[in-house]
Amino acid sequence: MNTEQKALKADLALFSIAFVWALNFSVIKTSLEEIDPYSFNVLRFLLAAGFIWVVIAKKRAWFRIQKSDWIILIPLGLTGNLIYQWLFIIGIDLTLAANAAVMLGTIPIWVAIFSHFLKLEQLNRLKVFGVLLAFFGLFLIIFFGKNPISFGSDTFMGDLTILSAAVVWGIFTIYSKQFLGRYTPLQFSAVMTTTGAVSLTLIAIPFASPTDWANVSPLAWGGVFYSGLLAIGLAYIIWNNGIMRVGAVRTATYQNMVPVLGLFFGIILLGETLEIPQYIGSAVVISGILLTRYARF
Repeated sequence: MNTEQKALKADLALFSIAFVWALNFSVIKTSLEEIDPYSFNVLRFLLAAGFIWVVIAKKRAWFRIQKSDWIILIPLGLTGNLIYQWLFIIGIDLTLAANAAVMLGTIPIWVAIFSHFLKLEQLNRLKVFGVLLAFFGLFLIIFFGKNPISFGSDTFMGDLTILSAAVVWGIFTIYSKQFLGRYTPLQFSAVMTTTGAVSLTLIAIPFASPTDWANVSPLAWGGVFYSGLLAIGLAYIIWNNGIMRVGAVRTATYQNMVPVLGLFFGIILLGETLEIPQYIGSAVVISGILLTRYARF
């Protein structure tokens, strides 16, 4: 398999993960009605870390971390798997799922800005235009529906929290790339999810509120498994592989697919309809992703 074929395979995998993440907002909101956010975060990360270590064991992909790398890997792991995940889960708990999708849709913008100014991954004009185009399409989808999302005071803190999470994930994404030349996406994901599982467990001990575990429904437990095994475990491997194969900015741009796919899921599963600007916005987002991915000059 040549380099271009591997890149295409990475693109298809990233597209599939966008499907998983599109459902994840609603899945989490449903589960948080029965499980407190701190405990939910711990459970899904324990599942994700366990899943990745099982894959490593089956593939016999054992590895050692260079001593010099620990100095950066630990802060990086805490950034992407403690700070981000804490902001993410608390933000979703406070705001609407649609609001969260909008805020996280800004991730490609932050990745592009940080990568460019830190000279980690330079952008040409077409790629910059592609990122901005995708974000503009996201704007059309969110603000021109029959029932526009609410940015009222009840969700304001949640919106700010999710937006902060987007900035943190942007930083995590661009600094991850340097390690994906020395460690495989699977190995790097194992370190990151394990860091998250340990740190989130320590955070949850004093802050988690009582949960009536005996009466937690199968639906809520299903949300834990879905979010842990698919939206984190499998997604981390695919996301890190995307960074390695097609770059941080192009990988992050797929985040803009999440609200688009969420709308299509609404049409297929719930019989919802889109306004004309939303159909246009969906096409604009996809165009922006393709432009960012394939722009050569």
